[in-house]
Amino acid sequence: MPNRTDIIDDMIAKTPDWRGATLAKLHKIIHDADPKIIEEIKWRRPSNPMGVPVWEHNGIVCVGNILKGSVRLTFFKGASLPDPKKLFNARLDSSTARAIDFYKDDKLNGTAIKALIRSGVKQNIAKLKPAKARMR
Repeated sequence: MPNRTDIIDDMIAKTPDWRGATLAKLHKIIHDADPKIIEEIKWRRPSNPMGVPVWEHNGIVCVGNILKGSVRLTFFKGASLPDPKKLFNARLDSSTARAIDFYKDDKLNGTAIKALIRSGVKQNIAKLKPAKARMR
């Protein structure tokens, strides 16, 4: 059975255009931001048999989607995260979620993306009950 990283690496390999390359860069940035982050594939269905990469640390931090014209990184609790570099450019009408759509030839701001990942992890940890937080 492949480990979770292998499954996402396989998804990247099956998307050999710029979108796969962008997801590969995001994959690395996310792990650089939080080496303890856990990843898995969720929400497989006939319309999307590869599923969706999900990164978690005491809850979902973000999910990645390979779309037709972009790669989307969605933070389900993004509306409550600081975004000083104004990376969020999608799902801005949501009361809770925010997303970043990356398009062909976009340059990734790794530092700002890492800050969002770390803020998401910090938020998840802060919501743990004190006894659980000590165990982690």
